[in-house]
Amino acid sequence: MYGVVTRNEPELEWAEFDRAFYEVKDVTGRAAEPVDTGVNMVSCFGDNKAAADNPDLVPVSDEGEQATRERPYFDWAYVCPTHERYREGLLEIIEDAAEANEDVRLDDVGFPREEYCHCDRCEETFAASDFDDWRAWRASVITEFVAEARERVPGTLYLTLYPDPYPGHIYDRAGLDVDELDEYVDEFVVPLYDMAYSTTYWLEILAKGFVDELDSPFSIELYAVEVDIDDLVHATEVAEEYAESVLFGYDASNARATVRRMRADARDGEQFGPES
Repeated sequence: MYGVVTRNEPELEWAEFDRAFYEVKDVTGRAAEPVDTGVNMVSCFGDNKAAADNPDLVPVSDEGEQATRERPYFDWAYVCPTHERYREGLLEIIEDAAEANEDVRLDDVGFPREEYCHCDRCEETFAASDFDDWRAWRASVITEFVAEARERVPGTLYLTLYPDPYPGHIYDRAGLDVDELDEYVDEFVVPLYDMAYSTTYWLEILAKGFVDELDSPFSIELYAVEVDIDDLVHATEVAEEYAESVLFGYDASNARATVRRMRADARDGEQFGPES
């Protein structure tokens, strides 16, 4: 199966795609109305606007560094997963999305990195909890949030994972316990992004790692913006050996051309190039 991830509503109904994901909230903080023609996708704890408007939302490391784009290793700003009012707002967005389409995808779920969060709220919440292990407490925070989202999603619940299948890495980095989350999540999505896909051995290694790491089915999301069609075809062929489906991010025209090329090659028919 092939799918698309897009911000453009008309592309959700293109016939080449078996499934389609529509961003109703992205990491910039931009919001759109949920749709019924695709799976609504919500960036949960990545939110530049919220972090800029309210610094109290931003996670703090053990050395006092905020998780914002000013850090060299963050492409966007984060919100602390223990902030109750923000979580309540997220759950309202998820509920609205599920009312439009019963399937929902959660994106950017988790803590920013291993050293987060040590804000006063997190320190106090951990101290008042039944946990002795800080990592286990962090994982419980995320699992609880996903469980609350699950209650609001009657259909398929998708969850994006950080693309690191090495045992324990996702747990240590983001607080995602995939074994616990498996109870609530129907399908995981793993973005394996590259600007060119001129080589794909790394893609195969990571994909195989997730086969070993996950019990639930998963999809692989490829980056489609300005990627050469031949290279994107090859990356797709590698990804679909391991994944439930292959999704293409943020250039539906290039993605459509890739799918058409693959289907044409399969029947020795006409080949297609990108469309505007």
